[in-house]
Amino acid sequence: MTVRPYVLLSVASSIDGHIDDTSGMPLALSNEADFDRVDEVRAGCDAILVGAGTIRADDPRLLVRSPDRRAARVARGLGPTPLKVTLTGRGDLDPSARFFTLGDTGKLVYATSGAVARAAGAVGAVATVVDAGDPLDLPGVLADLAARGVRRLMVEGGGAVHTMFLSAGLFDELHLVIAPFLVGDPDAPRFLAAGAYPYGPGNPLRLAEARPLGDVVLLRYLPPPASGVPGPRTDLAWLREAVELSRRCPRSDSAFAVGAVVVAADGEVLATGHSRESSPHDHAEEAALAKIAPDDPRLAAATVYTSLEPCTTRASRPVSCTDLILAAGIPRVVLAWREPGVFTDCVGAETLREAGRTVVELPELAAEVRAVNAHLFPA
Repeated sequence: MTVRPYVLLSVASSIDGHIDDTSGMPLALSNEADFDRVDEVRAGCDAILVGAGTIRADDPRLLVRSPDRRAARVARGLGPTPLKVTLTGRGDLDPSARFFTLGDTGKLVYATSGAVARAAGAVGAVATVVDAGDPLDLPGVLADLAARGVRRLMVEGGGAVHTMFLSAGLFDELHLVIAPFLVGDPDAPRFLAAGAYPYGPGNPLRLAEARPLGDVVLLRYLPPPASGVPGPRTDLAWLREAVELSRRCPRSDSAFAVGAVVVAADGEVLATGHSRESSPHDHAEEAALAKIAPDDPRLAAATVYTSLEPCTTRASRPVSCTDLILAAGIPRVVLAWREPGVFTDCVGAETLREAGRTVVELPELAAEVRAVNAHLFPA
């Protein structure tokens, strides 16, 4: 299987699906609360990608705005702002655009084969230009980004780029912000072009979250499961969702940030949870299981996906997450990283296996879990 980054698509749209109007002036589709949310998401990514058309039309900065978030990235050994990436089929890029002039970070240009020379002539002094094939090989671009150390990619548009990713099914999460108005202009740019998308009525996206942000609303969608039964084809995707949930945890210097997802045998999400979700002492598995009735028959064939090994001892509450999983009768646990001995010695995986439960470890996501908890491992 080709390795690629976790791909998060981000877009703001009017109610009738437009991402701009034809006035020639920028259309305000977000508010300050959403701008701050986007800034937080950017700060957690390794790279931000936009199309060359977006650079020409909007001249975006694509920077992390918050000084605290920039400082936190630097403390983790990262640059203050993510790598900037663009795709071009024509190569007509302006080196004075803010994409190239702002931000202490690298700039990558993936150009179709016929546009490489023009792109290199235009911006080769300020960016790395890569031949991306003809037509542009999107899986190849993602594989190249992964080889460069990009584990988490935020795609911010425009419509042609989002159409490319969604029609190819190359994404892990879609953040769709809906502004409280309609544009009504048939000539105005739309979120997506017409195309053959794999997410029709028979294979819909999964709504993971609906969050009001003032008058706008964030709809967070995930791809549908690859099959009805959790297994090798879907474990990695579900576990990625648990890692994403861990990014929401309030910071603590005395506990890990962990995310958990409980999935029924038919692929339905029964509950999610993350550390310190509603109380400073909440553990992720505990928070998720508290949302499910103890006698729910679906638990008998469910899977718990957790970014970190379930605890076996804890000081804050008398029952460990391992004991809660056993008491719920859940037969299967998938985890990314064994708990390191920072606070206690954890034997969750061994305890579960000794009790007859199936434990699957997917260490390919362990680095991401460690990165979320990097503040607990001073250099």
